[in-house]
Amino acid sequence: MTTKEDQLNTAASAAVTPPIFISTSSLQSLITHKSLIHHLQSTLPTLSPTIHSPIRHAHQTSPSSSLLLMPSWSLSPSLPYVGIKLVTYHPNNSTQNLPGVQASYVLFNSLTGQPLASIDATELTYYRTACLSALASFYLSREDSETLLMIGAGSLAPHLIRAHLSVRPGVKTVVIWNRTEEKARNLAEKMRNESGFVGVRFQCNGCNLEEVVKEGDIISCATNSEIPLVKGVDLKAGTHLDLVGSFKHSMKECDNDAIRRGRVFVDNEAALTEAGELVGAFEKGVITKDEIAGDLVGLIKGEKPKRRSSEEITVFKSVGSAVVDLLSAQLVYENYIKSGQ
Repeated sequence: MTTKEDQLNTAASAAVTPPIFISTSSLQSLITHKSLIHHLQSTLPTLSPTIHSPIRHAHQTSPSSSLLLMPSWSLSPSLPYVGIKLVTYHPNNSTQNLPGVQASYVLFNSLTGQPLASIDATELTYYRTACLSALASFYLSREDSETLLMIGAGSLAPHLIRAHLSVRPGVKTVVIWNRTEEKARNLAEKMRNESGFVGVRFQCNGCNLEEVVKEGDIISCATNSEIPLVKGVDLKAGTHLDLVGSFKHSMKECDNDAIRRGRVFVDNEAALTEAGELVGAFEKGVITKDEIAGDLVGLIKGEKPKRRSSEEITVFKSVGSAVVDLLSAQLVYENYIKSGQ
């Protein structure tokens, strides 16, 4: 095991080394969805208690745009890092064919304060968000799931599809639905052309959303919708619902009935105060905070029962956290150092 002295010696020897920049293309060569899922599964239970993560700073930079600051740090010898993610949110960027959320991650050595790396955190966020959803699905979706419904066809959607397929290789059909059918059609074509999805059918559906929801074994939502898209009445027994998009009270990807019917898990406690689906359900008395079944760390550690029957409906709501950002940046940075790039 690396000792504190070893860490200090390493830091001293690297004192004159300038910080590295890890671009999107470099990042994609350093991790896969499968490798990050495994990393989070193995490190979240042991390292998350050592990470300090204040409440994120959120600043309104215009009537429609925001700046978020997400710091975290750990003094654990096995995680000697300080990191901060800087995020901009511009929801109208879709009209310019730009991501609505863009970010940069800066990593420092926690022992010396030395800047180590600047990472394209737009791509890093896509990876960590998708891998969190897939890790939850590993515990909560049915092992015999065959149909994945992807609601939303933005930049995060292909990552969610790849991540979910990596933990549920038995999925045979991926249906993509988007308000703009052309986007769904383009994403389906893109996924068909990727290698590694042998025997998987990708199709878009511009039909009534309620009808395709009824077919989903796993339903993943990544939208900024303020109108519930998934209705609880349409969920079939045994469905796993993955909610990624909302991070403020006005956003809701499902209705109260979906929350009422499901056994709900969250990625972390911030979801209880930030996610529109949950805050709205609490306010209406649909469920109470005490009725939330647990969080992802509890699932991984086995403290909370995972799926209890093939008929149970499960729900996972994530809002993201600086803890997961730091662990994801750790894997990217350490793989970069090992690769000798």
